[in-house]
Amino acid sequence: MADYFSTWFPVGWDWLGWLLAALIQAVLLLHVIAVGAVVFIWLERKIAGRIQDRLGPTRTGGKFGWLQTLADGLKLLSKEDLMPRDADPLLFKLAPYISLTASFAAYLALPFANDWVGVRMNIALFFVIAVLGLEVFGVILAGYGSGSKWSLFGGMRQAAQVVSYEVPLGICVVVPVMIAGTMDLVTIGEQQAGLFSNWLFFHDPFCMILFWVYFTCGIASVNRAPFDLAEAESELVAGFLTEYSGIRWSLFFMAEYGSMFLVSGLAAILFFGGWNGPIPIFFWVPEDNFTLETLANLVGLANFILKGVVGVIVMMWVRWTLPRLRIDQVITMCLKYCVPIAAFCFLGSLLWTAAHLPFLNDVLPMQARGDVREGWVQDIDDELQRREKRMAVEAYELNSAVEGGPQQEAQVLLDSEAEDRVALRSAEQTEAAR
Repeated sequence: MADYFSTWFPVGWDWLGWLLAALIQAVLLLHVIAVGAVVFIWLERKIAGRIQDRLGPTRTGGKFGWLQTLADGLKLLSKEDLMPRDADPLLFKLAPYISLTASFAAYLALPFANDWVGVRMNIALFFVIAVLGLEVFGVILAGYGSGSKWSLFGGMRQAAQVVSYEVPLGICVVVPVMIAGTMDLVTIGEQQAGLFSNWLFFHDPFCMILFWVYFTCGIASVNRAPFDLAEAESELVAGFLTEYSGIRWSLFFMAEYGSMFLVSGLAAILFFGGWNGPIPIFFWVPEDNFTLETLANLVGLANFILKGVVGVIVMMWVRWTLPRLRIDQVITMCLKYCVPIAAFCFLGSLLWTAAHLPFLNDVLPMQARGDVREGWVQDIDDELQRREKRMAVEAYELNSAVEGGPQQEAQVLLDSEAEDRVALRSAEQTEAAR
């Protein structure tokens, strides 16, 4: 896209094309979070109403209750923005934007289809996990800057929870990296193309268990029930959100819903084939046909969004089914259960892969994972091939010059023809003089 836009501008101003492409990608990703939050709020009300037999979400707000979410959005935009007297003005105002920025920045490396990604990175998985963990800084600053002990307690709870669950979460994402041999999310997704049996979830029994550990840690990392101790209304009023209102209050929830879809989308790429469907209906598309490739990527985009939405629905299902845990139970769940299970599954999957043991992943395979390589590796291979060809040509020319090969013979013929022409011209000049 950037290369295409660069052709619109004169020489020396091609950077405007890159800037225009970056702005378009940023706006598209921002709409994923903003529009996604509106849809997920409506969806959570519907799910909560069905699970708990609450009639409100089913009978108010127009058809299917969709107007209720818009009304709440207008209310938050027009509501007075208050700040406590004892709050730190800078930290209090900055905290929600830090949380939203962390959730938004992680989307830069999340692919939605083959090569449909904001910035393709060789360390994309590491980048997403690292940036997603920065969201907790917004919560800590909100709790500290509010000037309230309830907000401070909620922020410290969230910090302890996120730091604890980062350990098993990191162990869980290492296993797909080990199997795929790369941290490039596009490459990991492409390696799972083919039938659903090629998904990493079916690689071995340990990956099946590891997915549920990852999903549990993902729920805890995005501060969702039953791990929403930072917002415990029963003992902390509303936690770090106690003193917030209006648009700043809504920014925290936009960041939360954005992180929910991000964690679900990452799970889809690492374990469920990403944008690849269970049946490869576009495997026949040639690589040089732009129209068919775009159509295949659009279907892959819809497939990826569907998988992410299913993950978000499961998170909502868990929230309105299970009761909130105590803080000691949350830490116990992490240190006594998630960490040992993740470590055991890591070792089991490592030994399974090293021993090349068969599983569902080997049923009717359509491609070998080693055939799909990272872009920078392919570039290096192409450059090495070009160098080998150039060196072969230079060696051939050198051998021809030394051994009197075809090139030297051709040069000798040219020299002899030149000498004959000079002699003939001299003879003609002599005859003309006579």
